[in-house]
Amino acid sequence: MERAEYIRMAALEDTMWWYRALHDRLLERLRRLQLEPGARVLDAGCGTGGLLLRLTRAEPELEYVGLDYDPEAVDLAGAKTGAAVHCGSVNALPFPADHFDAILSADVLCHAQVDESSAMRELSRCLKPGRSLLLNLPAFNWMRSSHDVHVHTVRRYTTASARRLAETTGFRIAGAGYWNSLLFPLVLLYRLTAGRSKSESDVQPFPPWQDRLFYAVTAAERRLTSRGFRPPFGSSVWVWAVKP
Repeated sequence: MERAEYIRMAALEDTMWWYRALHDRLLERLRRLQLEPGARVLDAGCGTGGLLLRLTRAEPELEYVGLDYDPEAVDLAGAKTGAAVHCGSVNALPFPADHFDAILSADVLCHAQVDESSAMRELSRCLKPGRSLLLNLPAFNWMRSSHDVHVHTVRRYTTASARRLAETTGFRIAGAGYWNSLLFPLVLLYRLTAGRSKSESDVQPFPPWQDRLFYAVTAAERRLTSRGFRPPFGSSVWVWAVKP
């Protein structure tokens, strides 16, 4: 991403409603894997370390490793979390085969410098057999806006296209779907109007009342999902894939 975007991310990812909701989702799915203490977990494309920090605080018995392409982001993530954070590309991961018990990757495969096929093969190579890859991806190409330009997003996904990508690499799909569906009408309206020509990304401070409201809506949606709610749309796609 552009350097300004990393600076915004570092400043906001611990407090902004979107990041908090994303981290809640990934933490919840990681917990469902019921990993044993000491299991190795990779955050592939960790940015400035917000997700790593959340995970280390919530599940400190696991061993966390981060990877990012940007050297300054790597330094920020390492200082923030105390985890081992490596500089490298998901196109050619600097780790041995069958090394991790779980891999998480949030909004990384969509980036311009990522070859999604190479990255998926590498994620599979570094994951132990029978273990899980948890992906989060931006949804729907027709949702593209100036935000995508600023954060170098060049592709968006549907649940069908994300499943095909994982299955083509040899993964078995344990689950997939959309989220951030309750706020989707507002996101869509914004992206197709004011968001078309903004001079910066959508990573920015929100008024406190609005931030609290949006986060509360995502929390309500997460509770509904735990009771079987399966939205047919949303601003993000999630995939739970298992290596045979």
